[in-house]
Amino acid sequence: MQGLIFDIKEFSTNDGDGVRTTVFFKGCPLRCIWCHNPEGLSPNPELYERTEGCLDCGLCRAPCAHEECRTFGRCLHVCPKNLVRPVGRYYDVDTLAARLLRQKSFFDSMGGGITLSGGEPLLQADFCEALLTRLSGQLHLAIETCGYAAHEDFVRVVSRCDLVMMDLKLMDPNTHRTYTGVGNEQILANAKWLKTSGIPHLFRTPLIPDITDTEENLRAIANFVGTDRIELLPYNTLAAAKYAAVHRTFTDRIDPEHAHPIDLSFFQNAVLRK
Repeated sequence: MQGLIFDIKEFSTNDGDGVRTTVFFKGCPLRCIWCHNPEGLSPNPELYERTEGCLDCGLCRAPCAHEECRTFGRCLHVCPKNLVRPVGRYYDVDTLAARLLRQKSFFDSMGGGITLSGGEPLLQADFCEALLTRLSGQLHLAIETCGYAAHEDFVRVVSRCDLVMMDLKLMDPNTHRTYTGVGNEQILANAKWLKTSGIPHLFRTPLIPDITDTEENLRAIANFVGTDRIELLPYNTLAAAKYAAVHRTFTDRIDPEHAHPIDLSFFQNAVLRK
């Protein structure tokens, strides 16, 4: 069994308690117009090709004999500015677990652990379950998920976690479909189960100007969450620069200047991340 990972970031402080290592799974079933990880959308390996600083020397387009380059039809090793690289590497469970367990003493001393993120880790539910089972009892295990997964997959994976961080983006199903490409019925069903599961959890809402940060949407989220913890995340204005590198187009429908003042009075247990 193998999992496709597009990044492993150490010393993360925003993906759960303590200092953590975040494992980013490649592939996502949503297409949020504000996505800040466009390199994590495709469930397949792809090329990340930056153009700033390119010398237009053509070396990367010349034929090469490297086995790993054949998939992309480009040489990944010859660029003098190191602007071309693959995104997405396959790991088997034992190899990835061994890499993460090497940091156990550090996590123990810093109160941290491992967080599975993406993309959407539940798109590779079997691998997630196997990895979490392998690490269980040795590291603090967390997952970041949009919740858009079959209920059986959701339950069997998050039940192996010590902390679940789950997105609640938009409560109106039609608006959710407009801006993410899918409805939210399955997401809300999984969220309702999570609320009663006894598993420590934290809901998260990205504050996207004129889309998710409206009073109507935030009030609906507050009513759903009730006394559960929720974190409100600021809009990441730096994401657009990464889209061209993976041959995608970023929407221009989001204007950070139109962000609304956030009223937290109707939330019972919210944190606004600065």
